[in-house]
Amino acid sequence: MRRADRLFLIIHSLRGRRTALPARQLAETLAVSLRTVYRDIADLQLSGVPIEGEAGVGYVLRKGSDIPPLMFNTEELEALVVGTRFVRAFAGTRLAEGARSALIKIEAVLPDDLRARAQRSRIFAPGGWQTPAPMIDQLNEAIDQRRVIGLDYRNESGEASARDVEPLCLAFWGGSWTLGAWCRMRRDFRTFRPDRIVSLALRNERFSDDAECGFDAYLRSVGAGSISDLG
Repeated sequence: MRRADRLFLIIHSLRGRRTALPARQLAETLAVSLRTVYRDIADLQLSGVPIEGEAGVGYVLRKGSDIPPLMFNTEELEALVVGTRFVRAFAGTRLAEGARSALIKIEAVLPDDLRARAQRSRIFAPGGWQTPAPMIDQLNEAIDQRRVIGLDYRNESGEASARDVEPLCLAFWGGSWTLGAWCRMRRDFRTFRPDRIVSLALRNERFSDDAECGFDAYLRSVGAGSISDLG
């Protein structure tokens, strides 16, 4: 996690609290050492952030420095909590970290009753019951940057092929992932299973999202008129 993101999360974790937040809890949440938390708090205080407290006691934002709570009802809040749990379980390390950070920010500005309600949700997405989808982080990065990727791939029959593709989207089907892409070898859209990719290479080439083989064209090819049709 970047230091700037960590400092931002510390501030959000302290906002809206009525009791001091122990440094040890901050360290566990941010996955850093106590020493790092103490140094970050000191730097924030020196930069003018009105944090009060001390090591061994905990920290709070000075009264009047918090922001109004987000206006979620209980169903909206539970949907957000459950959604972040699913992302953390199935969507790779990159998005899992983003989901964890987002939930910290949300809970930091909730009133006590809604924060407690968020922690009581009984809908879980336990990880570890299946092998994590391989290469999801790399594929997600390639989609985001519109990078051509080279695949060594084996189909359902075990036949191997090598091809360059333009990755367009990832879809999760409850037990497996698929990659929607424009295959340059076939000159058509193809769907690949990440768990059948033997190896992946990011090419030093970017593709454009054009009318013939871009994302909108892919949606039409699978019978979806828009992103909302995919859920």
